[in-house]
Amino acid sequence: MRQGKSGILAQNPLTDERKLRLRWLLGISSIPLFAIITAFGLAPQSVDQPVEIKPVIEDIVLPEISRTTSAEQAASLPLWQAELIQRDDTISSLLSRLNIRNPEALDFLRRSPSANSLASQLRPGRTVYAKTDLNGNLIELLYQTDADSALHVSLGNSGYFAEQKPLAIENRTLVKSAVIQSSLFAATDAADIPDQIAIQIADIFSSEIDFHLDLRKGDHFSVVYDASFHDGELLKSGHVVAVEFVNQGKTYRAVQYRDHEGHVNYYTPEGKSLHKSFLRTPVEFSRISSGFSLARFHPVLQKWRAHKGVDYAAPIGTRIKSTADGTVAFVGTQNGYGNVVILNHAGGISTVYGHLSHFAPGLRLGKKVSQGDFIGQVGMSGMATGPHLHYEFRVHGEHRDPVKVALPAVAPLNRSELVHFLDLSKPLLSNLDLVSRTLTAYND
Repeated sequence: MRQGKSGILAQNPLTDERKLRLRWLLGISSIPLFAIITAFGLAPQSVDQPVEIKPVIEDIVLPEISRTTSAEQAASLPLWQAELIQRDDTISSLLSRLNIRNPEALDFLRRSPSANSLASQLRPGRTVYAKTDLNGNLIELLYQTDADSALHVSLGNSGYFAEQKPLAIENRTLVKSAVIQSSLFAATDAADIPDQIAIQIADIFSSEIDFHLDLRKGDHFSVVYDASFHDGELLKSGHVVAVEFVNQGKTYRAVQYRDHEGHVNYYTPEGKSLHKSFLRTPVEFSRISSGFSLARFHPVLQKWRAHKGVDYAAPIGTRIKSTADGTVAFVGTQNGYGNVVILNHAGGISTVYGHLSHFAPGLRLGKKVSQGDFIGQVGMSGMATGPHLHYEFRVHGEHRDPVKVALPAVAPLNRSELVHFLDLSKPLLSNLDLVSRTLTAYND
């Protein structure tokens, strides 16, 4: 085969030489062409062209990790762990999840009077922070016990000790907005607005908006409120500073103002008080199961008779509040009302709260109550087919529809207070304007 191959190659002895010459000629003749291409490539382009982007992968040499650390050194490395207190937690279950295992720490946290606030104040939703080594030996523990301070447990030369330390609190003013899809609470939850702020909004506009019946999908609101933070975490929500609520196309606004006597109230942008002598409803976020009527078929008596009040269906135990300042005229059991509270108010007005399950502690005949005070809990005592509050509004003994009766307003600000209020409210109203425009543009 070798001879054959050599013979075949020897048949055209000039072939290789001719090919070589041809290659040289082609190479020399293409030099101007390459110059043209190079010049074209370097010349500026009049039309932008996309730049091809390609990932570039390079090997990076990582430093070698020292393997000389002993098991004892590794076990001593401290670790912080955070645990949220659950509703059914005990001190034992909490310490177990925090990986605290050394007997000295367990005994101290369970028995020491100085650390007693941890075991006695396990409040669901709060966080406990513990610093331990890998063997479960506690080094440090931190737990917020109230709005302003925290329990601090640490390991010293003579063992564990505990002390209350003040928290570094940062106060902020927050501006948020939300759109009603189903309810006020659902909207505030979706916008990460605390329930306490939702309750305040309902209270502020309670005389203007019936939050049981008037809300519609697409209603929206913006709110400015104070809040306290520690290390970036919300400690507590404060008070609503300003709020705008658009209900069925009508806009309601309120601004907080503290007068020269220290009284805090909410006013319209023009300075008109939103505080009424009476709240429209004595329970929060229930529904009307039976309205005021002069002829209603009684579900228990099975006959037609007047229903001279409003029934608010709510779970047993729902808190009931006084709708106005007044004096307790009756507290006890009465006929079909079951457990009932009757309050007397100024101007010959009285209110009735029936079918209660419990009375507020210390409520007694002749006691003075303020608007919004807790007076009892929803039940189904007396003639009731289900848990609800029966609420009546009487003027000089004559029954009026609590939903429709005109509620007297509080006197407006005097001239000097009004000037001060208008000056303070300008930046707050500007914030509401900005957020409202943003929300409207987003929804559009």
